[in-house]
Amino acid sequence: MGVALSRVWARIGGSGRALRGGTRAAVATLVLGGAFSVQPPPAQMERANKIFGFPTTTSSYERRTAPKEAVAPDDLRTGDQPMRSETMLEALDLAYGRYKAIAQKGGWPAIPTSRMIRPGDDDERVPIVRQRLRATGELRPGDSFQSFSYDGELEQAVRRFQKRHGLFVNGRIDRSTIAAMNVPVQARLAQIKLNYDRVAGLIDRNNREERYILVNVPGYQLEAVEGGRVVQRHRVIAGRPGRDTPVVRAAVRALNFFPYWRVPDSIAKLDVAPRLLKEPDYLQKEQIRVLSGSFNGAEIDATRINWAQFDPASTKLRQDPGPQNALGLVRLDMPNEHGVYMHDTPMKPLFGRAQRAFSAGCVRVQDVFELAAWLAKDELGMDRRRVDDIIAAGAPVDITLTRPVPVYFVYLTAWADAGGHPDFRPDIYDRDGLKELSSDREHDPDAPPPPPPTLAP
Repeated sequence: MGVALSRVWARIGGSGRALRGGTRAAVATLVLGGAFSVQPPPAQMERANKIFGFPTTTSSYERRTAPKEAVAPDDLRTGDQPMRSETMLEALDLAYGRYKAIAQKGGWPAIPTSRMIRPGDDDERVPIVRQRLRATGELRPGDSFQSFSYDGELEQAVRRFQKRHGLFVNGRIDRSTIAAMNVPVQARLAQIKLNYDRVAGLIDRNNREERYILVNVPGYQLEAVEGGRVVQRHRVIAGRPGRDTPVVRAAVRALNFFPYWRVPDSIAKLDVAPRLLKEPDYLQKEQIRVLSGSFNGAEIDATRINWAQFDPASTKLRQDPGPQNALGLVRLDMPNEHGVYMHDTPMKPLFGRAQRAFSAGCVRVQDVFELAAWLAKDELGMDRRRVDDIIAAGAPVDITLTRPVPVYFVYLTAWADAGGHPDFRPDIYDRDGLKELSSDREHDPDAPPPPPPTLAP
């Protein structure tokens, strides 16, 4: 915290009062982003707002539903081996062999679904849970096979299972955990094989890029790869079902700091216009301007428009840069036929969720300034210090990359470590085509409610 905060504090002379609103907000965002290894909770964000003398940049929804502590889920892959590699194919092959051996022994039992089992409970299903977790190795063989008591050893095994399946790690045998436990071994074998083929399809042995980014959508994570090794990992927020993040091969060609958000016509017509009929001051609150003809057109008085008959062909909406902007403080431009890209977000508490399918299709990246600095490191004068300076200045800056960096949005619901121990993730878009996995998407009843759909991409 000390270096980033002291440098920025020095730039503003020890006080945020002299800075204009957008710049002060940007500085606070930089300080918060650099001072914590995970995103700060709302209470800390509120304190920073008071220090810098500007209104909160967190929504009432974020303050109400964000975790009390900034504890991010431990759900990122570890090690420096890329997902897109021969090593991953070997690991998945080992995992397939392990699960084939389990199948040959009869698989595992189904656990009756009824009430939740909490640590310390006595429940007649506990011996079945023990048998289930011993089958896949989360629980070691022991003498308590017939015990009805949910003890500490079993709780640790349940937590290991939840982590390997992308669930909220709470140690409770809840509905979503039982649903994942009850996916039959044959379905898991098919899932491993399907994802083996997906990884194999990503490997081009004749074209090994020196640097690239891979976003695994159902894994909610991004890896930056250089020289065949993963050098950065980031949590991401992907598209909610119905606004799926597509599979994409493109290249990051520019960084847009303090971007304008040019509201897509579909969102303007289907989302913004109906909302304005209920909230006439919505545009003013979100700093969205109404423009004539194009995104560079003359500004129009929003009160003169009949929003019930709004025509996005002749009228455009554009959100001003700043921390309230749906794209946050930086956009990673990657032209493609789907019109999706990666960007920052003002909704940082959502990175604390285990399931992160909340966007309208684009990918929001945690700690995105680290990624931006890595992308632009070959540009003259660009490093993390320069990125910090751009944010502190609070003015729009566009940086075109002389060496565009390839990026892959992929859909992988299974992978494995070097020992052949697989991780699975819910098939959020139903692309695996395995009906047995539909229950794997069971919602955790104890998780916070999903945020209401927003306009943000």
